[in-house]
Amino acid sequence: MRNLIFFLCWLMLGSAFAQDLPHWRLSTPDEQRLDVAAFEGFDDGIATAMGDVQSVVVVLQGRTVYQYYRDGNPDTLRSTQSVTKSALAMLVGTVLQNGQLKSLDQPVVDFMPHWRSLNPDPRTHDITLRHLLSMTTGFEVNDPTGTAAQLAPEVAWARPMHAEPGVKFAYDNSGPPIVQAVIEKITGRTIDELVRNQLVTPLDLKEPRYVRGGAWMRTADMAKLGYLLLRDGRWADRQLLPPGFAAELVKPQSEGGLPARMPYGLFWWTPSSSTYIASGYAGQFIWVHTPLDLVVAVNSTVSLDSMQRGQAARLIRGRIFQAAQKRLEMNRK
Repeated sequence: MRNLIFFLCWLMLGSAFAQDLPHWRLSTPDEQRLDVAAFEGFDDGIATAMGDVQSVVVVLQGRTVYQYYRDGNPDTLRSTQSVTKSALAMLVGTVLQNGQLKSLDQPVVDFMPHWRSLNPDPRTHDITLRHLLSMTTGFEVNDPTGTAAQLAPEVAWARPMHAEPGVKFAYDNSGPPIVQAVIEKITGRTIDELVRNQLVTPLDLKEPRYVRGGAWMRTADMAKLGYLLLRDGRWADRQLLPPGFAAELVKPQSEGGLPARMPYGLFWWTPSSSTYIASGYAGQFIWVHTPLDLVVAVNSTVSLDSMQRGQAARLIRGRIFQAAQKRLEMNRK
């Protein structure tokens, strides 16, 4: 009963408290001692029973409380799969913050007028960045597994329309290349330059590696992106995202659907008002739970078997969530 009361208190306070979280910081020796106690046995449990899980970083109230690396190397760049989409949405936010983009609701063809002739369907003239980020463009897409190859932006824009923009969710791996092309046109910079200047440098991330449109990142850097959203887009003394933009990213835009079967925001899955997820194929996650001020980043082996076993999701929702609750309760004793 005591644990239940404690958890309910955090649920009530979480939303307000998330606006006043401490900055990303190092742990004190006393904190480290309690962290070890809360996550006791995790290394062996993951190593022996969750062979798909390659790395884990748990951040609680602005500091790292647990890390696991199967290869022993925290600096390894790991495949994030579709977590890249969620990072791209945050990059769009930095363009808004810099004043180079005024709104997500301006038609794409305003920025790319030469695309007007690529598709004869006039409904494409109404597609906005918001529609792209929410995967409600209306393009004809049939990719229930979320594994279709990305099309080039111009080819993707020429696809037949299936619905009015903003009406129907359809998971679309060819949406991000369109978003990238638009923000490159708006800013006059390549995606690599934008990421480096507007995310890598201010957050002190390791330079990502890009493979077939996907970013390879350190697991700790994935966690930093989740924590940036918890801080309403603020890092140290710098506002990287417009105030309120983080909440907009994780506000459901539709009921979503396959492949994750949960509501969808703007390149972020939003299963509840207190939890939002950047999810990549086969167990790549940034999992944020606001009532506990908790961010979990996980990388897994990229394979069909790993996807079906779902070890990373079970680890986060089970043992990690319970350990985070236990660790916060230790602060109250």
